[in-house]
This record gives sequence, C-alpha cells and structure tokens, in this order.
Amino acid sequence: MSESHHSRFVSVLTRNTLALILAGGRGSRLQNLTEWRAKPAVPFGGKFRIIDFPLSNCLNSGIRRIGVLTQYKADSLIRHIQQGWGFLRAELGEFVDIIPAQQRVTEDAWYAGTADAVYQNLDILRQRGSEYLLILAGDHIYKMDYGLMLADHVERQADLTIGCMEVSLEEAKSFGVMGIDGDKRIREFVEKPSNPPSMPGQPDQALASMGIYIFNTKFLFEQLIKDADMPGSSRDFGKDIIPRVIKDYRVYAYPFRDAQSGVQAYWRDVGEVDSYWSANMELVNVNPELNLYDTNWPIWTYQEQTPPAKFVFDDEDRRGYAVDSMVSGGCIISGSEVRRSLLFSNVRVNSFCKVSDSVILPNVNIGRHCRITKAIIDKGCIIEPNTVIGEDLEEDAKRFYVSAGGVVLVTPEALGQQLHFAR
Repeated sequence: MSESHHSRFVSVLTRNTLALILAGGRGSRLQNLTEWRAKPAVPFGGKFRIIDFPLSNCLNSGIRRIGVLTQYKADSLIRHIQQGWGFLRAELGEFVDIIPAQQRVTEDAWYAGTADAVYQNLDILRQRGSEYLLILAGDHIYKMDYGLMLADHVERQADLTIGCMEVSLEEAKSFGVMGIDGDKRIREFVEKPSNPPSMPGQPDQALASMGIYIFNTKFLFEQLIKDADMPGSSRDFGKDIIPRVIKDYRVYAYPFRDAQSGVQAYWRDVGEVDSYWSANMELVNVNPELNLYDTNWPIWTYQEQTPPAKFVFDDEDRRGYAVDSMVSGGCIISGSEVRRSLLFSNVRVNSFCKVSDSVILPNVNIGRHCRITKAIIDKGCIIEPNTVIGEDLEEDAKRFYVSAGGVVLVTPEALGQQLHFAR
C-alpha cells in the first residue's frame, strides 16, 4: 500500500473510532497523592496531568471522538478536562465527553471492573455510534499513534487487538501476559501470573498488556452482554473478557515499538510513588526518553497564564539558580539552589534553600533555610522555614510517607494544613 493510500486508509479508520479512556481508578498505591484526586488527575511533567497523555495521543492520532469514564473523586479531573479540552467542535462531530458513573444499570452498583464500566454505558455508546472502540487506561505516560494500531487491527481482520510491550519475566508478574504464535495471534492470556509465558525465541522476555484494546464495536457489545449474564464474573477485561474470547475469535497482539527505530517505545506505569518520582526525574536528564519538546507530537493541556520563571540574587551566599532542572512558569527561585529537580507552576523557593532530586507540585511555598532532598511535595504545601526533608528518613517517616526507594511524600494534611475538608 502506498504512503498516501495508507494515510487515507488510517484517516478513515480513525474517523470511525470512538476512544474510551477509563479514568475512574483511585490509584491507592500512590498513597496520599490520590487522597483527594483520581490517579489520572495527578500532575506530571511540570505542567501536565497524567490524563493529558492518552488524550493527546488520541488527538494526534486523528481520533477526535473521545469519552472519559470517571468515578473516584473526579472533581479536579472533570474541571481540568472542561478547561483544557473544550476546544473540539461538536458541529464537526468532535468531542471529549465526560461520562461519570451514573448507576445506569442498577441503582446500587458502581463500576465493578473495567468491562463493567463500559457495559454500564452501552446505551450512551450506541448513541455515539462507531465501527471500532479503542479502550485506554487513563493513568499511563507514553506517546503512541493509535492509527497504526487500528490499521494493523483491520488488516489482520481481528475481533480484538491488544497493545503490548516486552518486559522481563520478573516484571511480567504484575501485568496481564500474552502467549502468542508466530503470527502474533494470542493463544494464551493470564492476569498477573506467578510463572509468565515467555515470547517465542526470547525465553527471558514476556509480552505484557498495556491496557490498550481495539474492539470491533458489535463484537464488544456482544461480549459485554454475555459477561454481564455470567455468574461469578469479576466484570474485568483482563480477568474475564479476554481469556474467554481467545479460543474462538481472532485476537492479536500489537507490540508497541518506535515507528522509526523498531525498538521498544517509551511507556511508564506511574502507579507507585517510586515509579512516579522516577518518571518525573527522567525528564530533567539531558536526553530523556520522553521528549516533551517534540513539535510533531505535542502534549496538550490546560495551564493558567503565568509569568516566566524568575531567578533572583547573585550574592556569594545567596544566589538564585537551577541546574539540571525543569522550572515552570510562575516560579520564583530567590537566592536558593535547585539541582536535578522538577518544579511545577507557581512554586516559590525563598532564600538560602537547597532543593535537590525533588518533584515540587504547583503552588508550593518553601520557606527560608530549608533543605529538601529526594522528595515529592504535593500541591499547595507551605514548607516552614528551616525544614529539613530527605536527610533522615527515620525521622521523616514519623510525619510523612517514605517509599521503599527512599522518596519522601509530603502532603498538606501531613503538615497539618487543611486544604481539603472531608466534611
């Protein structure tokens, strides 16, 4: 197929696709970061939120009909989508619809699992109309052209295609893992196995599900209705739907690789405090794997209008500077030293501080003479003068959550600052 014909083929497919982003999860492994927000609403990368990555992937892939399924503490997520993603034109058939859990099927049932979240909205999905349904997790960081995966799905005449990546056998124990034949057809699917099946010809690697599914819409509806009638089902794609359809239907794996180099592409699950900290810290490297400066694949978001970052004072003992760091708009670094850190919008670092190896979320104010090392400071925290964080983990653990990797998570509540009120 020529390049122009292939592009035309893909554009027809993307127009006939409805994307559903599952964004209802709590993400409890992120500890207090998700105490007042859903995991997809957690800030990432200096100015974004996690949900911006699957949403931007859809837009950049030519998919402009998107539903976001919400449930757990969705207020900040909903406001972010309304503020940052309201530019699509309904007159052109484009939309980002927020679909909250509404107990549409029974009056006492919230979403039981990933498949149930889609099943409970079948009436809405029928109204939207589409030939293909692209189901996405709302809590991973990656850049992916879904159009290429759609083309592969159609060319193979698949009923279901699963986006997957190569991981070590040890890592595979925490994923849904596929056993495939030489044609990439899935012959086996096991959720979080203790003994994962390896890839053909690669005994130390396994194929793990990324939580990205392309279904033929009619086929998906049939399977969801069948699953809803099945006693004992946990109503989950990985545990129930996928293992059940492998034998009798055409189910294929789509390995996620860089289109030019053919190597494993960047993908991060930032579902734990250590992995969240690491993925953010990778961005301050000289050549990070995730290129946020790529004008061909921009990550869209909502961001308030802020002045440029400002660095003040140049005295010998009071110099404002940042090295090997990313500093967002609205920040003021006043006579302090920032190293290997990522500062989100409107962070104020007052004089005589040292901040290193840390992720500082928006609207944080760090008082004078503080030393902060290998920490995540949550949005809105006020750090009192002379505070030391990250140097004595035993002492830190008395006040804050300290991860297995030694990252200190500081939240307003842990500091006794009630930004949120439960009642």
